[in-house]
Amino acid sequence: MFIQTESTPNPATLKFLPGKVVMEQGTADYRSVEEAGQASPLAAKLFGIPGVTGVFYGYDFITISKDGPDWQHLKPAVLGTIMEHFMSGAPILSGANGGEPMPDEEFFEEGDETIVATIKELLESRVRPAVAQDGGDITFRGFKDGKVFLHMKGACAGCPSSTATLKHGIQNLLRHFVPEVREVEAV
Repeated sequence: MFIQTESTPNPATLKFLPGKVVMEQGTADYRSVEEAGQASPLAAKLFGIPGVTGVFYGYDFITISKDGPDWQHLKPAVLGTIMEHFMSGAPILSGANGGEPMPDEEFFEEGDETIVATIKELLESRVRPAVAQDGGDITFRGFKDGKVFLHMKGACAGCPSSTATLKHGIQNLLRHFVPEVREVEAV
């Protein structure tokens, strides 16, 4: 098994591509060993590596966040853990839901359904594929008074360039297609 790695705009994260489907649908984001707990045997093992602070699963990649050790010291342990897990044939997730925990309820005002549908379509077709390339994900949270609220996950969470991505990339895109959008904010 050969696992490729790709750097991300966030220097504290690295994207691992095992050459296999990781999550058939949805994503999963773990920020602590307690969160991973019984939900993901692989994430629990990865959190056992000193310095690992986050595990994010996308369709065909795993993004690992770290603090402390350099990647040159951490990468071999992460690669070994991922390879061992895939070679064992064990599932990535345990439990019945098999995907992302149920998201918090979205919020927007009555009458804004059309605007929200357009925002979601733009996020789905233009933003999420680009963000996934960088090892992350972004989901719609709400729309109120011209402000779009988005949740950033994986490599995007805590990335130094995520503010620029939100303000200059996503905000400009949404404002161009949806004049009602004034601002975009991460939650």
